[in-house]
Amino acid sequence: MSDSSAESRRVLSSSRNSRVVDRDSESSMEGAVMTKSGMRVYKIVLLGQGGVGKSALTLQFVTHSFLEYHDPTIEDAYQQQAVIDGEVGLLDILDTAGQAEFTAMRDQYMRGGEGFIICYSITDRRSFLEASEFKKVIERVRNTDEVPIVLVGNKYDLEHKRAVTMEEGQALAREFSCPFFETSAALRHFVDDVFYTLVREIRMKEKNDILALEKRFKKKDKSIKLQNLVRKVFRKKSSTTL
Repeated sequence: MSDSSAESRRVLSSSRNSRVVDRDSESSMEGAVMTKSGMRVYKIVLLGQGGVGKSALTLQFVTHSFLEYHDPTIEDAYQQQAVIDGEVGLLDILDTAGQAEFTAMRDQYMRGGEGFIICYSITDRRSFLEASEFKKVIERVRNTDEVPIVLVGNKYDLEHKRAVTMEEGQALAREFSCPFFETSAALRHFVDDVFYTLVREIRMKEKNDILALEKRFKKKDKSIKLQNLVRKVFRKKSSTTL
């Protein structure tokens, strides 16, 4: 191994260690994870076949750097603070394995994630076809299709090797009912947009869940008031009869 490659790996290792999430500093409040200082934590999981550039996307977002060489990921966790639409948040990012030997770990990732980035390479048609399988697994594990997702076609800079058209990616995103980006980790093309958009999707789902809950309580409250009214009417009738 060359000296430059060894140095790159040392830098990467240092970056991982310094940004691994301190899960002991978090507490769960009403379903949302918060830091002790009260900052909202967004649990984000990257999914996709090996070699599509999940780690490169994550590192470009977190460290603003691109490494040509990267060891296949087993599992790496990072955190990055960001201000999105005027609201500060801490993105807890889990970069998962794409290799087949680690598929048994995926259910655990999917149970803990609030939002998912499903990534394929525009130069690898098989990785594109596999994206639908990841979506199915998410729905199976979460037992719902209402999970925040962003679909990503990475390696936009390798246009001359393209095997998946942009239109195909857009069509799959419509099928998933989710946002879609073609990105380049090497050029930092739409990298921030992917993560910021997913946080917005998570926030939107939270608001919709709260509205649905409020609607349910209002309906229940009306039902209780109706029951109380009926009881009062029956009491009056009973007293009148007596």
